[in-house]
Amino acid sequence: MNDRAIAVLEKYDIEVLRSWKGRSAILCETKNGIKILKEYKGSEERLLLQQQLLKEIKKNGFSHLEDIISSKEGEILVKDEEMNSYYLKEYAEGKECNIRECQETGYVAEQMALLHKAMELPEFVKEKNIPRYSLLNEFEKHNRELKKIKKYLKSKRQKSDFEYFLYQNYDRFLDKSEKILEEMRAHPELLGEEKAFNKGSLCHGDFQHHNALLNKEGIFFVNFEKYVFDNPMRDLSLFFRKMMEKNDWSKELGLFVLESYQKQRKISEEEKYQLYYRLSYPEKFWKIANFYFNSSKVWIPEKNMEKLEKVLKQEEEKFLFLESNFREGVLRKS
Repeated sequence: MNDRAIAVLEKYDIEVLRSWKGRSAILCETKNGIKILKEYKGSEERLLLQQQLLKEIKKNGFSHLEDIISSKEGEILVKDEEMNSYYLKEYAEGKECNIRECQETGYVAEQMALLHKAMELPEFVKEKNIPRYSLLNEFEKHNRELKKIKKYLKSKRQKSDFEYFLYQNYDRFLDKSEKILEEMRAHPELLGEEKAFNKGSLCHGDFQHHNALLNKEGIFFVNFEKYVFDNPMRDLSLFFRKMMEKNDWSKELGLFVLESYQKQRKISEEEKYQLYYRLSYPEKFWKIANFYFNSSKVWIPEKNMEKLEKVLKQEEEKFLFLESNFREGVLRKS
């Protein structure tokens, strides 16, 4: 993002009082509130669908979220002199959710549940022919990648300290990923995907704490660019995992956030399985291994070792939380 991008603001029916740089964006103060200008690399069709989706969510009862603003000419994308594309969104000042603060995380979970209720849009999904997302397909892809990386590590004669440490701990994570996939394949009905699809359940797709802004008016959700037709537990698991990792998988905090979500939207038995498998899968280990494999191996950052050591520590904490609060309470009941 460069200063010349500010010139594209003249293509909108707004009066800019001042502007400043934000995270990969330019924020603008106008007489009608804060706007944010962002560069865009995706397809115009998907962005247009995002604009329509946000309007549908608001019609369906949830208004605390961004909106994409069209230009004076009714265009959703505008270009600068170098033909870079930009789009403009509504914004709200506020602080990111503090995932170490119990009451804040509980409040965000409640509001997420209300958002999910408003994102049940079967007619919209059908009309726009939005494709389904498959958790099973994603885990199958991840497992293929993990096996490929293990084969590469095994064949490498001279290993760095990180590669040796990664290889030493590989089987425990690969075995776990295989076991989870095996359970999912054996009992696909437990995931309740058809129910979610029949409801037309759409998700934010990248529900992180920095996409929940808190201010005196309540909450404002932003960055819906990764919206997807998937089970609502996708969003809850993304938020929940990050929060729990930062709090050493605290049982008290975890249960409080789940209870907060269910004040507004009950988690069905099938969704509990969804949440369990999404949290159980060794996603962080896959990310570390995949990042290593797809990057230059001439120099391996020290942070890779730190991240792997942290995952090893957290895996045990996560296992204890999930076994006592999900596996024993939900899966072993059936």
